[in-house]
Amino acid sequence: MNLKSKKLFLLDMDGTIYLDNDLFEGTIDFLDYVKSIGGRYMFMTNNSSKSTERYIEKLASLGIDAAEEDFFTSAMATSRYLASKNYHKIYVLGTKSLKAELSCYPITDRLEDDIDCLVMGFDTELSFGKLEDACILLGRGVDYIATNPDLVCPTWYGSVPDCGSIAHILRTATGRYPEFIGKPKPEMPLLAMEKAGFGKGETVVIGDRIYTDVACGIHAGIDAILVLSGETRLEDVEKNEVKPTAIYRDIKAILDEMKA
Repeated sequence: MNLKSKKLFLLDMDGTIYLDNDLFEGTIDFLDYVKSIGGRYMFMTNNSSKSTERYIEKLASLGIDAAEEDFFTSAMATSRYLASKNYHKIYVLGTKSLKAELSCYPITDRLEDDIDCLVMGFDTELSFGKLEDACILLGRGVDYIATNPDLVCPTWYGSVPDCGSIAHILRTATGRYPEFIGKPKPEMPLLAMEKAGFGKGETVVIGDRIYTDVACGIHAGIDAILVLSGETRLEDVEKNEVKPTAIYRDIKAILDEMKA
C-alpha cells in the first residue's frame, strides 16, 4: 500500500485517535498533515452511545475542530436502514443520544403492545428492566436490529461490555441474534467516499479492531490499516480470517511514514 496515494482517511475514534479523554500523541499533527496535502479525514465510529453533537463537543475538548459532516456513526447508519422500513413502533434499547438520533421514527422506551421492532445500541444507561423488556419483545417475535457488533469498548482502565456483548447475553436468554448495522458492513465507508468525492484507491480506513474497522474497509474494497493502540494485539491478527492491508503501532507511526 502506498500511503502517498491516499487522500481520504476514514478514522475510527475510540482506541485509534484517543482513549477516554486522552488524545494519542501525533493525532493533531496527523490531522493537520492530511489537510496540508489536500486530503480529508472523516470520523467513522460504531459507538452509538453518543450523538454527533456530543462527539463534536468531545473532540473540541481534545483540541480538534469538527463539524457534523465529518462523521459517520452506526446510529446514523441505523437511521438510514430504518428509513427503508415501515415499522409501526420501535423500542430503542439505548442511550438518550441514540433515541435522539432516531427521533424521526415512532420510537418508545416502554413495553407496549404495538411494538414491531427492537433496536439495540451500546447502552451506557443499561438496566435489568431494559433487558427484561428486550426478552419479552424477542419472545413476541419482533424484528431485532443492533447498531454494532463490538464486544467491548476500550477505557483507560480496560474494557467494558459493548453492544455485541449484550447481544450475546440476549441470545443466551432468548435464542435470538440481531441483524447488525454499522461496521463491519461496507455501507459507512462507501457512503463516506461518495460524500467526499474520492475513489477506492485514494481511500483508507484506520482503526484498532480487525472484526469491525478493518473488515468494513476490506468489504468495501479499500485498504485498511490496523493500529495497535486499542483493542487488537498483534497475536490476534493470526487468528482472524480478515487481514489488514498494513499494521502500525499507532497514529503517530502512520504520520511518520507519510512524512518519510
